[in-house]
Amino acid sequence: MMNSLQQFHAFFAACVGQWATERTYHYLTHQEVERSRTEFVVEPITPERKAKVLTDNEYPEQTNLADLPGFHLAFNTVSEKGERVSQALNMLFVPQQEADTILMGDYLRDRAYEESRPIISSFRFTPETRELLMTTQYTQVVSVDSITLVNPNLRIRRIINYHRPAEGEPLRDVRLVGFGVEQKQ
Repeated sequence: MMNSLQQFHAFFAACVGQWATERTYHYLTHQEVERSRTEFVVEPITPERKAKVLTDNEYPEQTNLADLPGFHLAFNTVSEKGERVSQALNMLFVPQQEADTILMGDYLRDRAYEESRPIISSFRFTPETRELLMTTQYTQVVSVDSITLVNPNLRIRRIINYHRPAEGEPLRDVRLVGFGVEQKQ
C-alpha cells in the first residue's frame, strides 16, 4: 500500500494531460451566475521552473527539489458572455507535515490567479478522498480551492472566495462559489 507522500505524487501524475472543464460561478456580491468553459494543459514542472518558483517567492532553498511535486499549467477560458482569459503559471508543493494520513505544507506559484504576483499559500492533501485543498490569502479575499480526483480522467473542482476577515477572525462572508467538472481529453 502506498504511503501518503506516494499517493500525493500519484495524484500529480494522474493530473498531467489535457483537460476541459465546464464551470459555474455564483457571484454572491451581486447575485449573478456565470458559466464558462476552460481548456487547459497540465505538464510536470521542470527542475528549472521549480527553482524559479522558489526564487520568485524568496522561499528557502530545498535540498530535495526533485521530490517536490508541481505543475506547469496553461489555460484558456471562455465565459458564456464571450470574455476570454488565458494564463500560464508554475506551481510547486512543499510538504511540511503529516497528521494521520493528511499531508500539509506550502503551495507556491510564480503568478497568482487573483493578483498577478508570486504567492505562497497552504495546502492539505487527503489521500482517502484524493482531495487537494489549497487556501490562498489575497489582499481582499481568501480563496479556498478544492480538486478531487475521482478517477484518472475525472476531477471535481470547488472554489469558494471569502471576503478576507480581520486577523484571527473566521472565514464567513462568501463572495464567490464555483463548481466544475473537469474531464481529461
